[in-house]
Amino acid sequence: MTRTVFGKAAIVALTMLVASCAPQDRFHGYAPDDAELADITVGRDTRESVAEAVGRPAAAGLMAESGWYYVRSRWEHTGGRAPKEVDRQVVAISFDTRGVVSNIERFGLEEGQVVPLSRRVTETNVRGMSFISRLLGALGNFDATRLLNRE
Repeated sequence: MTRTVFGKAAIVALTMLVASCAPQDRFHGYAPDDAELADITVGRDTRESVAEAVGRPAAAGLMAESGWYYVRSRWEHTGGRAPKEVDRQVVAISFDTRGVVSNIERFGLEEGQVVPLSRRVTETNVRGMSFISRLLGALGNFDATRLLNRE
């Protein structure tokens, strides 16, 4: 009897150990998907209609007057290891001086480089590209030990 109970307890413990090591994805932030962005027309929609279609960005940045930036990250949590960021996307919706949508772009990271994933642009020059590069490169790279180990 105790042997059977011990065997069942061992199976339950082993199952829990294996389950805790399975990777779990967690998402941070929000970036509208392509289906939501399809409802926005470049040259016609305004800040107000964009806010109705996909919502306002959660955080306003330095470039809030010229565009809105939506950031979404996917983090993989595996067992007792530190979380690892496996994907980051930025959707940039640019507005002209009248508040009308002039560009809609989606950026991602590939091998550490900013890569445009999709684009509906009326202008060839993308304003705020260095801002997007910084946004994609800086998030998730904060290390508290840097603050403690100042030399």
